[in-house]
Amino acid sequence: MADLPHLLLVDDERSIREPLAQYLTKQGFRVTQAGDAEGARARMSAYAIDLAILDIMMPGEDGLSLTRHIRETGEIPVILLTARSEETDRIVGLEMGADDYVVKPFSPRELLARIKVILRRVQTGGTRQHAPEAGAYSFSGWVLKTGERTLVDREGLSVPLSTGEYNLLLALVTRPRQVLTRDQLLDLTQGREAAAFDRAIDNQVSRLRKKIEPDARNPSLIKTVWGGGYTLASEVTRL
Repeated sequence: MADLPHLLLVDDERSIREPLAQYLTKQGFRVTQAGDAEGARARMSAYAIDLAILDIMMPGEDGLSLTRHIRETGEIPVILLTARSEETDRIVGLEMGADDYVVKPFSPRELLARIKVILRRVQTGGTRQHAPEAGAYSFSGWVLKTGERTLVDREGLSVPLSTGEYNLLLALVTRPRQVLTRDQLLDLTQGREAAAFDRAIDNQVSRLRKKIEPDARNPSLIKTVWGGGYTLASEVTRL
């Protein structure tokens, strides 16, 4: 039992949560359930969770807040369960570092396929990039430290990055002045197999610009190449 991938399923609707847990258990997973964020936090403290499946709309603390907590405290992959009307929440969730989302009503087989893709990527490294070794990249007064996964400004102060923002910036600094399409950036940052929401890249670029650009509305570092994608318009030095 201990060798089975351990999933945390968080949904306040028992009529959805329990049948889904039974299905995933039959598919070879160990499933721990929670009906709210408080219960989810307790279970994450008690167990080694391999992947969390979170409903966005829950009473009390919602799935987006819980996703933020997970990203701030560890690297557990997250799949969000969303309603069709929650496009903005899906975008925010992906920006916060969620790995994927599934829209309700969904087929359990679709969720199963996405779980397997993410777990396989985590286990093997998948298509996500990895820095060859712990080090740092200097560009335009900024330093991205890959070992610590932190971004430091000219004054030596750390600027917080979500997992998605870090992966995006790493893709850009390791390929300076190279035009990267949205598909390439999805491959490098999230894994194209996961069928991630394409606009996630645009939104992560927008959030990253607000953190590193002198003027986010007139970006001088992360340039948009119309019909192409994005490029880092800066010299980069490997430290």
